[in-house]
Amino acid sequence: QVQLVESGGGLVQAGGSLRLSCVVSGTIVSINTVGWYRQAPGKQRELVAVISSGGSPNFAGSVKGRFTVSRDNAKNTVSLQMNMVKPEDTAVYYCYLRDNFLNYWGQGTQVTVSS
Repeated sequence: QVQLVESGGGLVQAGGSLRLSCVVSGTIVSINTVGWYRQAPGKQRELVAVISSGGSPNFAGSVKGRFTVSRDNAKNTVSLQMNMVKPEDTAVYYCYLRDNFLNYWGQGTQVTVSS
């Protein structure tokens, strides 16, 4: 059974930084896509950043240049470095894995950016 566990959320002031981490456990294949989505109150879940195995990362336009995503295949982890955060980045952030044509989600971690 595949499980994704996020950590690192919290409260941060606008202009600050925050780092989210996700540990993936269970049986997964090596060729997959991992990353982060987010959902703000009253809005649909949206892509933040994803990265395929051996591929280039893909970012939402609203975070490009401010956020970076990285993966460590040896440790089965994926991280999201959030810099120059804005109040509109406030949301629940979900770790995401697409593996063998199936989608997996973490439980979510709250990020709140104060102005």
